[in-house]
Amino acid sequence: MPEVQRILDAIFAISSDLELPAVLQRIVQVACDQTGAQYGAVGVLGPASAEGEILLTEFVTEGIDDALVRRIGHLPRGLGILGLIIREPQPLRLDDLGAHADSVGFPTGHPAMHTFLGVPIRIRNEVFGNLYLTEKRDGPFNEADETIAVALASAAGVAIDNARLHEHVQELALVHDRERIARDLHDTVIQRLFATALGLQALSRLTGDIGVADRIQASVDELDATIREIRGVIFELSSSERGLSGCRARVLALVADTTPALGFAPRVDFDGPVDTIVGTELAEHLLAALRELVSNVIRHAGATAVQIHIRAGLEVTLTVEDNGVGLRGTRGRGLGLANLSDRALELGGSFTLEADRPRGVRAVWSVPRE
Repeated sequence: MPEVQRILDAIFAISSDLELPAVLQRIVQVACDQTGAQYGAVGVLGPASAEGEILLTEFVTEGIDDALVRRIGHLPRGLGILGLIIREPQPLRLDDLGAHADSVGFPTGHPAMHTFLGVPIRIRNEVFGNLYLTEKRDGPFNEADETIAVALASAAGVAIDNARLHEHVQELALVHDRERIARDLHDTVIQRLFATALGLQALSRLTGDIGVADRIQASVDELDATIREIRGVIFELSSSERGLSGCRARVLALVADTTPALGFAPRVDFDGPVDTIVGTELAEHLLAALRELVSNVIRHAGATAVQIHIRAGLEVTLTVEDNGVGLRGTRGRGLGLANLSDRALELGGSFTLEADRPRGVRAVWSVPRE
């Protein structure tokens, strides 16, 4: 099986679980299968102690039975080679663990281990823990094994983060916090699914295997369908909680309607009690402003990302930022944007449109609350 397809199979296997303990166990199992390691583990890092020492709070193993784990009796303390990777989070490959200067040996009853491969697992550039593999069945770990382990660790970071989010959503569901669930689904889950789809599309361009490329595209199509389903759930949650007249639900519905024309999903953030402060009349003005600003991005910006932020306080402020071409040509001079300025002034507010850095435009439409 081509190496790219092996990595893809492993990544999909890791991503198949949502519960964090199952994700950690699956990571170790897949890593051992893909590299031929007899033993494997994921060590989860805890907070630093007052002395600055970082200990392992979880240690999920593969290849060692429960009876032996109980006899050993305690989690590794992050000493020796394990501690080296904690202090210096870089891939480490050894032909003989015992020959390394940092080796401190094993506790009584621990199986003998010689060959070793360790890589850090990162979540948003922070080290979550480490993946440890030992005793490759057909000789020392090689460069290909390290490549696979690094790719798995990267996928593991995303899978762990998604599992944490899943746990958080479950906790929210227990207290029937429907509005927050909808916001988390939109602001976090959809964005990550979209980013994952983009990453898979980029990977498909790197492989010369048409079969693998078709498989990747099928996965991208599945992600797109999942995003559409989540948007439907978000709208149902928001509608049942606030009714169709709720400003938040109407904003999300408008954004969903314009997403196909943009070619990507904008990121939307809400700050403050939007549905409480923004009444029906002001919501109409706000939605008209948002519709015009997004349409301006579609027509003129050539953007690949849009950030929409709505803040409700003493003033109601709509901010739309994009990473497009800036204020070149006729952008910013149209009748629609002039109407936005007039609408804001009539309500006692203001409208500004300015070039962002290093590129793009930042539009701010702000009016007093009702």
